[in-house]
Amino acid sequence: MKIALGSDHHAFDLKEEVKTYIYNLGHDVEDYGCYSCDAVDYPDVAFEVAQDISNGKAERGVLICGTGIGVAIAAGKVPGIRAALCHDTYSAERAQLSNNAQILTMGAKIIGVEVAKKIVESYLNVTFDGGNSERKIQKIIDREKEYGAKR
Repeated sequence: MKIALGSDHHAFDLKEEVKTYIYNLGHDVEDYGCYSCDAVDYPDVAFEVAQDISNGKAERGVLICGTGIGVAIAAGKVPGIRAALCHDTYSAERAQLSNNAQILTMGAKIIGVEVAKKIVESYLNVTFDGGNSERKIQKIIDREKEYGAKR
């Protein structure tokens, strides 16, 4: 699977650890930055990752900032994108199985490296199969289209 990965400067070190881990799990990783601890604005990275997932350039994404909240909000502004903030393995699994979230977000100031790796692994090891959640996700998609048509 091709994974789009990005962070802000608060999460640079964790992103680098997660990048290696995702690669070692057997996935292709595209790094969208940031590329150092120099300050960057997290929305810029989140928008780029979300847009490329929306356009099919990557299958899923992982975004990390200080709390994971900012990148989740920013990525979710891209039409069709569902970004899920997760700080435990169960939520990460459910983000995919119940919500078909294309992007997992995490907070580098909230969790440590080893927990982050397990969260990412839980998220990437499952695939949305529809079921009861299919109609709920479709309601979200339909409402998003409705709001977009009103603009």
